[in-house]
Amino acid sequence: MEPLLPKRYHLVGVAGVGMSALAQVLLAQGHTVTGSDRYIDDGQELAIFRKLRICGVLLMPQDGSAIAPDTAAVIVSTAIEEDNADVRAAREKKIPIMKRAEMLACLAAGHIVVGVAGTSGKTTVTGMLGWILECLGQDPTVVNGGAVVNWRSEYRIGNVRMGWSRLWVVELDESDRSLLGFAPDWAVVNNISKDHFELAEVQSLFRDFAKRVRRGIVCGAGVSAVLRDAMDRGKPEPAVIEEPIDLVEENGHHGFHYKGVSFSCPTIGRHNAENAFAAVVLCERLGLNLTAVRNALSSFGGIERRLEKVGESNGVTVIDDYAHNPAKIRAGWQALVPAHRRILGVWRPHGFGPLASMLNELAETFAEVCRTGDHLYILPVYYAGGTAKREVTSENLVRELKARHVPAELVSDYDELRARLVKRAKPGDAVLCMGARDPRLPLFAREMLDGLK
Repeated sequence: MEPLLPKRYHLVGVAGVGMSALAQVLLAQGHTVTGSDRYIDDGQELAIFRKLRICGVLLMPQDGSAIAPDTAAVIVSTAIEEDNADVRAAREKKIPIMKRAEMLACLAAGHIVVGVAGTSGKTTVTGMLGWILECLGQDPTVVNGGAVVNWRSEYRIGNVRMGWSRLWVVELDESDRSLLGFAPDWAVVNNISKDHFELAEVQSLFRDFAKRVRRGIVCGAGVSAVLRDAMDRGKPEPAVIEEPIDLVEENGHHGFHYKGVSFSCPTIGRHNAENAFAAVVLCERLGLNLTAVRNALSSFGGIERRLEKVGESNGVTVIDDYAHNPAKIRAGWQALVPAHRRILGVWRPHGFGPLASMLNELAETFAEVCRTGDHLYILPVYYAGGTAKREVTSENLVRELKARHVPAELVSDYDELRARLVKRAKPGDAVLCMGARDPRLPLFAREMLDGLK
């Protein structure tokens, strides 16, 4: 498929990782891109805005004024409300309104697409695949839900790599069902668990996705039982690939053996070794030499906000992590346990709806991972606008945690949180900041490091 003729596109909510990635892809293909965001209107100059301007995005107020007559389409994420000023202006001027994933699927059509999905780990697997393929000269285009540390710089966001080959690696999202807009040649589905939907609904969603995959799916443990009937039916050979992982662990570091080659995972945690294993198996299916794959993997620098070590001060390590569902919280917390005396956890719910849906599972997860001496601080629910019901709050979660004897407390804001952490943190501790959406959270992690000096 030929690239779309150069046009002008306007992206609403451009600070979102997915939207900023789409903006970069459109620019690289010769289009003009404008963008708006409520953070701009609120006077918050986020670091990502500076990098988007450097890329060539013209940032404008979110008041409808950016919707010019020559705008080919207004592109929105599923988080944008129907009464948004830019959306209203597009509707009035009869300019097409597209979802982010719909536009990305159009751009990826006609290429050899590897779609990376699952309720946990997909950003890391996408980054690992992209980095390995780049190192091995495959020159892929990579569109990811987080910044690859190797690609991040003062001027570059790091969540997109544009290549000249036909190979695309794209992170796909199940939270808005947009993964069903893609029909990738290959896919990775690391895991399937309750997150945005009940488990049965999530399983049904991934079965529908499996039917759309053309060649094969590399699965995490237990996933093949959910997908095999949907994927293998009508195929000349089994297309769901679930290899047993030969995992090794030494001094808290994980690795694995695969087809005579020993791999060492460059990022901490068993879950990241499993992520790396999925990437390796997929690379083998693409015909790449496993020794070369191992060498490339060893230089992978990780993903921004995925157990990212912000730094260490006075013996206290500060970690920034995107964990927002039980599986991710459990994996991140347990990965830090071997190297730290105590974990001082910080978590901010990323929405009222997700908190209500996962309340019991979250409480059980924190009860499972918190050891004697560990402590947990819960911030108020992050509210980005919209019509969400505010029936379940952080106060409800803290009550559930205390009923399970979890040492947890509610903090009203970041100033209070910093004061309590500085008072409690001792050498050998790790401060683990977790949560999605709130752009203030990663900034706080860096401020916390300075506050410990």
